[in-house]
Amino acid sequence: MWMMHRFLTLSAILFFCVVSPVLAEGNLAVRAVRLPPLTLDAADGFSVKTYEIETGQFYRWRIVSDGREEYKLRAPELFRNAWIDQIVIEDKEVKPYGGIYALEFDDEGEIDVFFLVIRPGRYSFYIENLRTQGFEGVFNVK
Repeated sequence: MWMMHRFLTLSAILFFCVVSPVLAEGNLAVRAVRLPPLTLDAADGFSVKTYEIETGQFYRWRIVSDGREEYKLRAPELFRNAWIDQIVIEDKEVKPYGGIYALEFDDEGEIDVFFLVIRPGRYSFYIENLRTQGFEGVFNVK
């Protein structure tokens, strides 16, 4: 009996010594850090080509369309490696559950994406079929 008690005690000590909590960097309870807005301009392409961000930080990414073209913004690797809290379109909130395929603009307007990246890496974002016209950028996530 004492052998079993000793075994369980040692197992518990070993478990708590080996397992440590995983903590995200940053404070998730604070307001989202506002990234420079991304403007989609038919004449000039993206207004921002590179974002430098960190894992564990909560961000707000505003995307603004000039409305002169239809735009389908894709960021598949970023959207797969981030927790998307919400998408705000004209003060209406969308709470995605399974991820985002694309954000599409048919007219002039803006969309805010609130997200937190989980894994570091280099994640491209682009407008489908317009990458060679200046509609390609990257998130460098540390």
